[in-house]
Amino acid sequence: MYVYTEQREKLFTDEGQRMFLMVRDKAKAFLKSSGAFRVSEMCIITGITDCWTVIASIDRLVELGEIWEVLQRDVVSQDRIFTATGKGE
Repeated sequence: MYVYTEQREKLFTDEGQRMFLMVRDKAKAFLKSSGAFRVSEMCIITGITDCWTVIASIDRLVELGEIWEVLQRDVVSQDRIFTATGKGE
């Protein structure tokens, strides 16, 4: 089961930071070209096999205010949708 607070700590390791930066860069590029993305698309385009790390990276981007989540009811993690915040894009 995915628990952000547990996964978040992994992002602060050397390997975690590398993966986080990859997700951030891919997310920015994806948002620039299409305006939104789903978690499942990020898992595919980053090539990171640990989807929990991808989800944690996306949750961290939300926490930092770099992206926004489009709130939806009864949606599974991989179908969550995100957009740009309008800050610095």
